[in-house]
Amino acid sequence: QLLLVESGGGLVQPGGSLRLSCLASGSGFTLDYFAIGWFRQAPGKEREGVSCINSSGGSTNYADSVKGRFTISRDNAKNTIYLQMNSLKPEDTAVYYCAAVGQRINRRAMCVINDHWYDYWGQGTQVTVSS
Repeated sequence: QLLLVESGGGLVQPGGSLRLSCLASGSGFTLDYFAIGWFRQAPGKEREGVSCINSSGGSTNYADSVKGRFTISRDNAKNTIYLQMNSLKPEDTAVYYCAAVGQRINRRAMCVINDHWYDYWGQGTQVTVSS
């Protein structure tokens, strides 16, 4: 069992920065055996993959729309995953979700930002970029 809780969302002006956190908890899991993804969904749109990090922490992937602006990282000792968002744009406004999938085998394999890959999901945190 794995429970994911996002935090850090809020209202920010265009060009500003925000850091999202995803705290993992539960029993019978080892976070360093899970790949983690960040996704977002704006009203009226389908959920979009933003970024992911493999279970070893050595490989990351980003959507073209956020490359160079967002950074995903993980701190397994704190059971926490982060998404640092810089140079925010109004188009980044959405509910942001973290998700996890077991990756005990081939831990160094590249992750995929496809929501069909992920088994565990948080409830989301709202990010609004507006003047």
